[in-house]
Amino acid sequence: MRFDVYTPLLLSVLLPLVSPVIGRRVAPALAARVLACAAVLTAAATTWSLMLLAAALLGDAPPVIAEAREDGRRLVDPVPELVGVAALVALLVVVHRVYRAIRCERATRRALRRLCAGQPADTELVVAASPVPQAFAVPGRPGRIVVTSAMLCALEPAERRVLLAHERAHLAYRHGTLVTATTLAAAANPLLAPVRAAVTFLVERWADERAADDVGDRRTTARALARAALTAGGARPGCALNFTDRAVTRRIAALQTAPPPHLRSAALAVLALGVLPALGAADATRDLLTLLTSVLT
Repeated sequence: MRFDVYTPLLLSVLLPLVSPVIGRRVAPALAARVLACAAVLTAAATTWSLMLLAAALLGDAPPVIAEAREDGRRLVDPVPELVGVAALVALLVVVHRVYRAIRCERATRRALRRLCAGQPADTELVVAASPVPQAFAVPGRPGRIVVTSAMLCALEPAERRVLLAHERAHLAYRHGTLVTATTLAAAANPLLAPVRAAVTFLVERWADERAADDVGDRRTTARALARAALTAGGARPGCALNFTDRAVTRRIAALQTAPPPHLRSAALAVLALGVLPALGAADATRDLLTLLTSVLT
């Protein structure tokens, strides 16, 4: 446990470093899934490591010490007491951050669902009469697409098809779930904030590629995105699935080139960065259980 318990914390530094490279080199659909899975595994492993470090303080509890001394056993301290205390404080901070992230996510979802209140159950598209040009997907069952009248008026018919195809891709592939998962992972481990940013960008790129496939024209897709971004200006709802919300210039540039390849070997390597911290945490758990068993029996 003396080393294994720290490996998830150390390995969590590597994932944010490689996520921008994977985002540029690997197809968005594959990259988003892999990075989200790796982030969740890493966050879970680092949180568990903090719990193990904090649990090591049990070895310093007076009843345990007294019992060990009465039996003539030498009590081995698995981690320094200061490290255990620091881990306990960090664990409390993690719980607070995750709780706040969950509350924020729920409040955002409720606000978005209120926009669609009163619509028939089979209604997919909700057109809101508003002078503010916006378009975004509202995850849920059923999922909705909210578009303002100002945005529809700003786009040509072909560009409207692009917009709707983009938002349908968000709903069909549950991009909201990926973004939420990485948001909670970043709340548990702040080092993963760049991974969350990468996944949020990649789901937009993923939806762009699906829209380009559906309309059969990458130029029209890029033009629709550019026109929508210029029309929307600074108007942004509190939603990660907004058509013009993420790095529009980079997305337009990507649509003007060929789609990136599916580099599965690179994706597997990234996924391994999420599995390794979990394995380290599992080894540390086994070592701690063995140590506590030897002390208490």
